Amino acid sequence: MSINPNAPAFAHGAPRSTGILLINLGTPEAPTPSAVRTYLREFLSDRRVVEIPRLLWWPILYLFVLTRRPKASAARYQQVWMREGSPLRVYTERQTSLVRGYLGDRLRVPLTVDYAMRYGTPAISTKLAALQAQGCDRILLVPLYPQYSASTTATVFDRAFAALTHLRNQPEIRTIRHFHDDPGYIRALEQSVREFWMKRGQPPVLVISFHGVPRRSLELGDPYHCECQKTGRLLAEALGLEPEQYKVTFQSRFGRAEWLKPYTAETLIALGKEGVQRVDVICPGFVSDCLETLEEIAIEGKELFLTAGGREFHQVPCLNDRHEWIAALTGLIERNLGGWTSLPSSDEQVESRRLALAAGARA
Repeated sequence: MSINPNAPAFAHGAPRSTGILLINLGTPEAPTPSAVRTYLREFLSDRRVVEIPRLLWWPILYLFVLTRRPKASAARYQQVWMREGSPLRVYTERQTSLVRGYLGDRLRVPLTVDYAMRYGTPAISTKLAALQAQGCDRILLVPLYPQYSASTTATVFDRAFAALTHLRNQPEIRTIRHFHDDPGYIRALEQSVREFWMKRGQPPVLVISFHGVPRRSLELGDPYHCECQKTGRLLAEALGLEPEQYKVTFQSRFGRAEWLKPYTAETLIALGKEGVQRVDVICPGFVSDCLETLEEIAIEGKELFLTAGGREFHQVPCLNDRHEWIAALTGLIERNLGGWTSLPSSDEQVESRRLALAAGARA
C-alpha cells in the first residue's frame, strides 16, 4: 500500500467542509467498439459482478466476450447516444448540478457536490482525492442504485474504501445503502407515471422491470430481489393498481445461468400472445435513462411485444432530472447529513479562531 504524496497538508483551525459524491454505474467514453471493449473489460472483471472463479472466467472473457460483444454493443449505444454524450452521463451530470443548487439554497453551509462512475471515468478514487483537495473532511457517498445489491452498491463501497487506503489523513465517510422504499422516491415514480398516463391514457398492464442478477445471489442472501419486489408493490399501491394490472419482472440476463424471474422479455412476449393490446414499461431500478432502458426496453422490448401480437408499447422515461426526483434525492441526502451541516456555535467559532491564530504565530 502506498500513501498519496499529493494529499493536502493538514492545517489547524481550517473550517470543516462536507462533500457529497453521487455515484453511478458508468458508461463507455464513445459508442465505438474500442471504447465499449475498455468499459466491458473493467466492468466484467469485477469479482462482485461475475462471481465465476477467475480460472474459468478469464478465458471466456478474453477469448469470447471481449472479441465479440463490443461491436454489437457499440451498435446498440449508437442508437441511443445523445448529442451531449452518453445518456447515463448526461443525466447524472444534470442531477449533480441540480442537487448542488437545491442544497446550496436550503443549507447555506460549505458543501461540494460532485459525481463519479464505478466503471470508467470520472473514477471514484479521482473524485475522492479532488474532494479532499477542496477541503472536504466529511464525505457522503450516494450510490444512485435504489435497490441494494452486492454487484452494484457493495462494489461502489469496495472501490471507495480501497481508495481511502492510500490517504494518510482520511476523511470521515458516510454511505447511503439504499432507498428502495423511500417515500419521496416512490412519490416521484408515481408522479412520473401519472403524468405519462395523463398524456397517453392508462394501459391494461404496467410492467415494472428491474435489472436482473443471477438467482444464486438471492440464495446466498442478497436482498436485491426483495427490495425490487417492495418497490414494485409500493409503486402499484400508489397508482391504485390491482394485482392483475401490473407485473414485476427482471431484464438484462447475461449468460446461461438462471437469473431472477420472471424475465421481462418472456413476459412481454406472453402478454402479446395473450391478446393484451397495450403495455407500458417502467424501470425503477434506473434513476437515469441508459442503454438498458432506451435500447433494451424501448426498442428491443417494443419489437418483442408487437411481434407477439401487441399493438401499442411505451417505455415510461426514468426519473432523470424531474423536479420531484431531485427534491426526493435532496431530501434523502439532507437526512443523511444530520449533524454535518449545522452551523458552528459561537464557542466553536472562537476555538477555531484561536487555533488559527496559534498556527499563524508558530509559522
